[in-house]
Amino acid sequence: MYFRKAILLIASLLLSSALWAQQDTTVAPQQDTTIVPSSNDTGISSEINQLQIKYKDTTLQRLLGQLKQVNDNERQNSTAIQGLLQGKQIDNMTKYKLLKSNLINAVQTYYLLNKKVIDLKSRNTSNSLDVFITSLNNPESKALGFSFSERVISLVKSVILGGKADKTKRGQEIISTTESILNSPIFRGFTTLAPPLGIATSLMTFFHTLSINNKSINQKSLKDFEVQLNKYVAYYTALNEGNQKFQYGLSYNKDQLNTLQQNLYNNLAFTASALGFTMPPKDPNEPLGVTLNKFFLNFNQSNVEKYFDQLEHKYTIPGTDKINYERLLRENMSLKEANNQLEDLVMQTKNFENLYGEYFTMLDNYYGTVISAMNIANTNGLADKAIVQEKQQEFTELKKEAVSDTKTSIDIGELKNSTDNIKYRYKIF
Repeated sequence: MYFRKAILLIASLLLSSALWAQQDTTVAPQQDTTIVPSSNDTGISSEINQLQIKYKDTTLQRLLGQLKQVNDNERQNSTAIQGLLQGKQIDNMTKYKLLKSNLINAVQTYYLLNKKVIDLKSRNTSNSLDVFITSLNNPESKALGFSFSERVISLVKSVILGGKADKTKRGQEIISTTESILNSPIFRGFTTLAPPLGIATSLMTFFHTLSINNKSINQKSLKDFEVQLNKYVAYYTALNEGNQKFQYGLSYNKDQLNTLQQNLYNNLAFTASALGFTMPPKDPNEPLGVTLNKFFLNFNQSNVEKYFDQLEHKYTIPGTDKINYERLLRENMSLKEANNQLEDLVMQTKNFENLYGEYFTMLDNYYGTVISAMNIANTNGLADKAIVQEKQQEFTELKKEAVSDTKTSIDIGELKNSTDNIKYRYKIF
């Protein structure tokens, strides 16, 4: 402002001097060329415009034009500075509101992720599926219309002993030993392996050993018995391989969920600290999920919202309702860092979605294996086709029920919606 006034004063003096030199000495000038600078922008601009109109001298006009440009530039700069100051405050407010929204939404996402990890970890198969498949593996079961134990005794009598089991003491001893193998507590103690597989192996070992000293058990009868027994072995092998693959897949899936839960704990620890909460230490005597569930009783959306309310009150400018967002962000840098690390949380939810999908893929594969095993029972003449189809239909319904129960219980859509509320792509610096 002072600079403009000085230029205006100089310009006025120059104009006055020029007019004095140019005027006719015989004619007194009738106009007053004295210029007094105005104290405001409007007055200055008006006087400059009047001077440009009065005097057409090129040098003077150029000087007045430069003076007008200085005046315009200063006015524009003043407006721009005020805009920048206001924009900076708005920018800080936008940053704060974004990280506040993100962190509040993250609390719910942490809670849901832990809850759903616990749920998926607890899933093996449903009780109804377990009962069904255990029944198929049971040597005494007649789920497909036959009992493996009864069929084995029948084969021993007809093939190994040639229908003479009741006529000799030796034959009675062979039947007794066969029954002992079938009822062995070793096989009955199996939970993941199909007992018939172990029984078949033990029976073949027993009869091969017996045939060395018992000439009545010839190689042909022994071979015929093995062929008939292998029809059952093929069925139980298919069933057993399905069980093993599924149990292995469940174990691997559970290990991955444990790792995910460890990462969740570590990520949550930093976020909670930034919001004024202290994470409980890991307790070796309880599952990590239980420890986290206890923490979420206090670390919830309601309490985090209270934290931000207190923070905003602290940084409210005295005598106004305005918040000093610039100072709030500067003195609470951990909030920015917590916001910028929420991408890790989002990636963890994506990881869970993958493990969730893998679980159902394993279940589908297992279902296919069990159906195929029952088809082998039909093809090998072990079970009637109508009975096999009936049991397959029953198994299909049980599988649908298990899938529906799991999806309803976990509700992956709930986690996705919560995660979508976190605008993690916008980093705050």
